[in-house]
Amino acid sequence: MTRRSLKLGAVLVGVGDGGVPNLWRDPAVPTDASVDLDWYTRQARQAEAAGFDFVFLVDSQYVEPDYPHHHLNRLEPLTLLSALAARTDRIGLVATVSTTYAEPWDIARKVGSLDLISRGRAGWNIVTSIDPGTAGNFGRAAHEDYPTRYRRAQENVEVVTGLWESYEPDAFSTDRTAPRFLDPAKQHRLDHVGEFYTVGGPLNLVASRQGRPVLVQAGASEPGRELSARVGEVIFNFCRDAAEGKDFADDVRGLLAAYGRSPEEVIILPAASIVIADTDEQAQQIAAERRAGIDLAVPLFQLRRTFGGHDFARYDLDAPFPLVDASTAGGALSGAAAVAQDAVERGLTLRELLLSLTDPHWATFVGSPRTIADELEGWYVAGAADGFNVFVHHPGDFDRFTAEVVPELVARGVVRDGYLGATLRDHLELAVPVNRHLAARGDLEPTPQTSPRTPPPSRRRLIS
Repeated sequence: MTRRSLKLGAVLVGVGDGGVPNLWRDPAVPTDASVDLDWYTRQARQAEAAGFDFVFLVDSQYVEPDYPHHHLNRLEPLTLLSALAARTDRIGLVATVSTTYAEPWDIARKVGSLDLISRGRAGWNIVTSIDPGTAGNFGRAAHEDYPTRYRRAQENVEVVTGLWESYEPDAFSTDRTAPRFLDPAKQHRLDHVGEFYTVGGPLNLVASRQGRPVLVQAGASEPGRELSARVGEVIFNFCRDAAEGKDFADDVRGLLAAYGRSPEEVIILPAASIVIADTDEQAQQIAAERRAGIDLAVPLFQLRRTFGGHDFARYDLDAPFPLVDASTAGGALSGAAAVAQDAVERGLTLRELLLSLTDPHWATFVGSPRTIADELEGWYVAGAADGFNVFVHHPGDFDRFTAEVVPELVARGVVRDGYLGATLRDHLELAVPVNRHLAARGDLEPTPQTSPRTPPPSRRRLIS
């Protein structure tokens, strides 16, 4: 198989996530950006004009005053992406929905509706929820432990994908003289009974032209990687450098065979932050100035969140990093363990660790447009990444990335020159899943059940 072109996602974070706590002070960012549909529209259209494969919306369902600014006041992803579907033509639309606090039926219907509204451009970012406080917003006494959340996630995805196949592609008649509107033999109940869910079905919704939404999953822990290998089609990760990215990619790809899958079925996209200037030196200076302006209260809070709510403010900042249980059931297990191990191995004080956390816990590409293009291509060539999920932080950086870095990658033949089709699966070069009921009969050539819409002309010439 010829290797896919390098893929690009754009993570839209409004007034700023934990990696850029001062983003809201940038005059180019509206102070209400996280709830401004026009702001999201401009960014989505800018990414679409540059040929990005999708925009990506993170989410959470619990906040405290010290949470990242974008978390405090932001639009619900599926609602927002449905609006963006009507304001864009080609770009994919990926929504984060928690398997811990959303029922499979609701996920299947809502994400499936976005897929139909967008005519096959939807993706579902599968998460298990980090914040223990979320439990109280859903009438639960406590957050589930780590293994339970991942067992629930696996079953949730199993039910959702089953519901998405409730109808065979030609279940509904397009012939007004046919004896019935629906062929009942082509409607299928699910009748799922499992550890967490009992769901009868069928779902009252057909599949889109891409078969089903693309499944996106991020998880650095062992259970997270197993879930990625079992169900993920786009694997989102947080790796600081190409060596770490290659180790992650090799590990996940090595797990696929156990689930009857091949490496061609997944796309691995590390997170990326961008700082661009005319020269590498200027970009490094900008990055240093931004980092120097961060208050230590920000990483102190992020550390508490990573460790499931453990309060580090009560420790001496200049004493060695405290011995804290990194396996807390409520926390982000792999993240906490990695932080604790790093602090102990390096002999860091709490203050030193907090200073190190002011850098994003993912790759940051700093330099001139050509330098950044070189580094992105280097990851891709080394097999450390099939593309990148780029955080849209300072608008000036994103302007230069779309105007200068992407065209450079296109000129090198690394990024495709135009959209390959109309759906997210087309963009990502992922196969359309065959409906399980057709597969059971050996019919592997389903008839599309939606009338194709003539796609708008590409803004770029396609690579021949």
